[in-house]
Order: sequence, then C-alpha cells, then structure tokens
Amino acid sequence: MKHLFCVLVVFALVSLTQAQEVKRDIRYADPAHERHVLDVYAPSGAKNLPVVFWIHGGGWQTGDKSSVQLKPQAFTDKGFVFVSTNYRLLPDVEIATIFRDIAKSIHWVHDHIAEHGGDPKRLLVMGHSAGAQLAALVCIDDRYLKAEGLTLDIIKGCVPVDGDTYDVPAMIETAETRRRVHGQPQAKFGHREKFGNDPARHRDYSAVTHVAKDKGIPPFLILHVADHPDVSAQAQRLGNVLKDAGVSAKVFGAKETNHTRINAELGQPDDPATKALFEFVGEALK
Repeated sequence: MKHLFCVLVVFALVSLTQAQEVKRDIRYADPAHERHVLDVYAPSGAKNLPVVFWIHGGGWQTGDKSSVQLKPQAFTDKGFVFVSTNYRLLPDVEIATIFRDIAKSIHWVHDHIAEHGGDPKRLLVMGHSAGAQLAALVCIDDRYLKAEGLTLDIIKGCVPVDGDTYDVPAMIETAETRRRVHGQPQAKFGHREKFGNDPARHRDYSAVTHVAKDKGIPPFLILHVADHPDVSAQAQRLGNVLKDAGVSAKVFGAKETNHTRINAELGQPDDPATKALFEFVGEALK
C-alpha cells in the first residue's frame, strides 16, 4: 500500500510538468566555432510561444549552456520556448567578440525560432553573472543587434541576474580599492584586464553608458543578492539610470541567498525571485 502511494505521488508530480522537446548543439553561425551552438527547449506541439533567451555565467572565461538547472522546465511548463546559448570565451577572444557572439545567437533565434514553436517578436533576454552583463549590454547598446540587421524592438524584456559589471569603471575602482586598503595583491586577470585595460573601453562596455531616452530599450527586472554590496550597488545603479531615462525598471533584492543559489533556484515555485520574475514576464508580454 505504501509503495502504491509513492507511485501515485510520483505520477502526480510528473503529470504536473509538460512534455518537453529538446534540440541540442544547434549551430548559430556560419562558419561556426565549436562554441557557436545553442539548445532549444520547447513544450510538445509548441506554436507561436514567447521565447526566453538565456546567457550563462562564468566570468566570461568558463561556463556552458547546459548549466540551466530548473529554468527550462519552469518556463516550458508556463508556455515558453527556452533557448540557452554558448559563446566564445576569454582569453581565446577579446570581450567585444563575446558581445558580437551573443548578438549573432539572437539573430539566429529571431530567424529560426518559429521552426521550434517560438514567436520571434516576443523575445525575453536573461542571464546570470557574466551573462547578466551580456544581457544588459545587448538590450541597451543597440550597436550589436544593428550589426546583425536587428533592432531593440524585438526584445520585450531583459532580466539580468546578479551581475556586477553594468558600470565597469565603478566595479574596477571598488574591487581595486578594497584590495589596496586591505593590503591584498591586485588580481592578475581582474575586471580591468578582462575588459581591455583601457578606461575608454571600460565605459564603452558598460550598459549604463548607453542608456538614453526614446531608444526602444525594453523593460528591465534586475535581480540581485540583497546582502552583497557590489551586486546591490550595481543593480541600483543600472535601475536608477534606466528610470531616469524613462525606461521601466524594477530592482529586486533576493534575501537569504547567494550568487550561486539565486541562479540555481530560479524556477522553484516558492522562490521569491522566481515569483518576481514571472510577474515581470507577464507584464512585459501584455
């Protein structure tokens, strides 16, 4: 009897999740580098559904599109197509090449996602950590999408998760000052070096630099760990700059979590950041 009860519980839990079709390692560039690939997760029979485009983190040096935890199932259960992309990494390429890879991947999604049941006109861009910087920049600095023949109009919302580099010069100064006053050695390959070791590039690669009124910047939900000073300051900085330009922006600080957990727990029904995420998505797609 106990065994039968367990079977029924498992069956009930499985029945709550939708069947999912997954296509992996789809090339998005021609000629394609081995990291020019993405995965598409779609509900069975998907047609004309909104699309989430996810950018993994890893300090622009590591990470993989397979590191998506609960997110694909959480989104496909709610009627979305979920895309997770790879991109080339430091130090094999310079960081601006990564920005162009993300725009190229979005271009593929725009042109081909209908073949996988998605609506190219209802695209939401999201990313964690380094992926948060990439998401914010490509949704604000329209040069990268323009180079692909696209505009910001195709993006209906942006959700950067726990990024610390929306204002690169501020992060560099904060990190280097902290090490200096505590008598610690400076990082050998820190933000200064990753972003080109040129103050002009640091400004140019900062999302806040490119915020302007009437530019078509989509609404933002900026998720961050509430008790971490660096990501909190960067989230508030980006949110304030967006609001000053008349762009809808919400900043949500998740409590009792950390940099890894805020990402890993996105998709859990009782997770406060997840609730804020789906509320935002609902508003953005109205």
